Amino acid sequence: MKKLRYPILLIALAGTLFYCKSNKQSGTSLSATSTTEVPKTEPEQTDFSKSPFLTAEQSMKKIRIEDGFAIKLVASEPLISTPVAFSFDNKGRMWVIEMTGYMPDTVGTGEDVPNGKIVILEDKNRDGVMDDRKVFLDSLVLPRALCLIENGVLIGEPTNLWFYEIKNDKPVSKTLVDDKYTEGGNVEHQPNGLLRAMDNWIYNAKSSKRYRRKGDKWLIEQTHFRGQWGISQDNYGRLYYNNNSQNVLSDFFMPGLGATNKNQRYVAGFNEKSVANNKVYPIRPTPGVNRAYMKGVVDDSLRLVDFTAACSPLVYRGDIFGSAYESNVFVAEPSANLIKRNILNDQGYVVKGEQAYKGKEFLASTDERFRPVSLYNAPDGAMYIVDMYRGIIQHKTYLTPYLKGQIDKRDLTQPLSAGRIYKVVPKNTDPKAPALATDADGLVKLLSNKNGWIRDYAQQALVDGKMKQAIPALENAAKQTTNQLLAIHALWTLEGLDALKTDEVLALLKQSSWPIRMEALAVLPSVINEQTVKQYSSALSQMVTQNDTLSAPYIAFLANSVKPFDKAAANNLLVSVAKKYPGNKYVADAVISNLQDNEDIFKNELTASLPDSNALIQKQLGKIIAQAANARANRDPKVLLKEYPKGAALFNTVCQTCHGPDGNGVKSLGPPLNQSEWVTGDKNKLISIVLFGLTGPVKVNGHIYKTPEVSGDMPGIGYDKDMPSEDVAQLLTFIRKSWRNNGDKISTEEVASTRKKLTNRQKAFTVEELNGM
Repeated sequence: MKKLRYPILLIALAGTLFYCKSNKQSGTSLSATSTTEVPKTEPEQTDFSKSPFLTAEQSMKKIRIEDGFAIKLVASEPLISTPVAFSFDNKGRMWVIEMTGYMPDTVGTGEDVPNGKIVILEDKNRDGVMDDRKVFLDSLVLPRALCLIENGVLIGEPTNLWFYEIKNDKPVSKTLVDDKYTEGGNVEHQPNGLLRAMDNWIYNAKSSKRYRRKGDKWLIEQTHFRGQWGISQDNYGRLYYNNNSQNVLSDFFMPGLGATNKNQRYVAGFNEKSVANNKVYPIRPTPGVNRAYMKGVVDDSLRLVDFTAACSPLVYRGDIFGSAYESNVFVAEPSANLIKRNILNDQGYVVKGEQAYKGKEFLASTDERFRPVSLYNAPDGAMYIVDMYRGIIQHKTYLTPYLKGQIDKRDLTQPLSAGRIYKVVPKNTDPKAPALATDADGLVKLLSNKNGWIRDYAQQALVDGKMKQAIPALENAAKQTTNQLLAIHALWTLEGLDALKTDEVLALLKQSSWPIRMEALAVLPSVINEQTVKQYSSALSQMVTQNDTLSAPYIAFLANSVKPFDKAAANNLLVSVAKKYPGNKYVADAVISNLQDNEDIFKNELTASLPDSNALIQKQLGKIIAQAANARANRDPKVLLKEYPKGAALFNTVCQTCHGPDGNGVKSLGPPLNQSEWVTGDKNKLISIVLFGLTGPVKVNGHIYKTPEVSGDMPGIGYDKDMPSEDVAQLLTFIRKSWRNNGDKISTEEVASTRKKLTNRQKAFTVEELNGM
């Protein structure tokens, strides 16, 4: 049972390399637009009954951008087609993913054809526009993510994550890193991103895995499940992401912490709504969203009201926009043809913010085919935009008859071979990327650059090159106090080189600057061992005694790293921090993250010194203990998997994204299926919901679920004519018998019968309609 109005990934995942007539249609002279800013906006468009294919230059005229900024063309068809993501290399070239096979038409014909590519774009004449194309890899099926690292590149091609060694811009070997990289979820809901974060791990959106290369081996660890399409980091290495209906979600703490208790479904400080306002302000009617016929989805002028395809949140870390834009978070919304700006502020370890404007956007277009799907920082300090430029962005699984009608009405299917990359710069400027050092001394100097992309590059190049000769300079950089960002990058570069010394880290833990202490705390899991555990546990204990409130959640998280070497010291840290901050939800959840299957023992121990049963930490412990007991009472999923294999597969690809693998629902997405009266009750109601969707709010076990706690609308899968009724029947039976549910079987005939009765159904059901059955 799935998601809502316009799953975000779908947008960011499009493409088709049908080199159609557009090669001639869109023959914009690349050099002609290389140094020209976006042409003056045309007079306001009033006729939106058509959405003609426009050349890049024509489309640029439809864009309105914030005063003081300009948009420039970097690449367009025929040089690229259906781009969804890219990465810069150290030569300033773009490694672009072309997702050629995504939705060639409204029924997804040929989606499994291996026609995706990884291409290298280069600006050989240095005029600011890419003018050379080289195919690095072809014959891929819906490739979705890449990451340049060491002597090669990671590429996500469902279901696998591959590492290709590179020599002379060609793949020379291929290593399977993870054969379950995209296990579960359909094309709209599969891992992506491959972000090399400050802590030297590689993180993903729509995933709970992180990756790291050590020698010739790849490490894979579990972390928090994050986001949907696109992921970025701030200057301190904290991660930012979102789902299709949420503006900005983020981690308040460093990403490697707190994902260690399987009984704990949510950990305060992770997956937090940093910007809760989800309003959007398109400058054209947007009837081409999947549920535009529903009340509240579009306003009286047919413009989208709230995010429905939010994706690729980008923390701007460039150096050319000005101080007001530092660490602003930009979010793409391709279904509404716009990019939103958000302003965030730190309040201790909490990161919260608001939209930059009310009633308008940083950038918006009246061209319906303008589809910004990915945003990036860059070597020149600009913000880069990947525009998939196409009509269809909704996957066939959730394509309603209404939206098919919109596609037909404005002839949005063709062409499919377009795609553009733009960059946003301050008006009347032409920023150029500096020459990037490749030697150790030069790279260490770049760690102090004002441009975050360049600092990240320098850190990664030093680590990838295993440049031990840089260690003395890095140690000096980590000690200095005049440039915090230099010190932070130097610290993590030393971590990446396995060169951190205990005395250095202990000194950083005593610094008055919170960002420096925060990074020193975050690096501890890499340096705590049998020889150093006493020094580090003593330092952490001292921080508790000294009332270092900001450090308290980190100290609780870090007890998990102390425990393998000194269980008593770890437990003492947990008890002391829990007693000192019994009402702090972040500390409480950080403590509990250490206690898998020992929550009741710790609760009894804590009660001896903290008898107040109303203390927040006591309540949280009680809640987790109850959840763990419920989980132990669940049915064995392996038995159901054997009995209903098609149902289990469909659940993994369509339902678990929003309702969770444990059936207990996912925050901001979907309500629980486990012990839901809608699942175990009336068969006809359940069949109707799964086939054609449900519009909230909905009451489950006495609790009313509505936005923003969950998505406001769950799309059905019955619009997909190719979906066999047998598979739907197995899915429904699977969830009716999973976890603690004990519903009876639903037959293929029952699904087929309901499907026939509802054959002309155009919209999702409401609770009132279902109750009237």
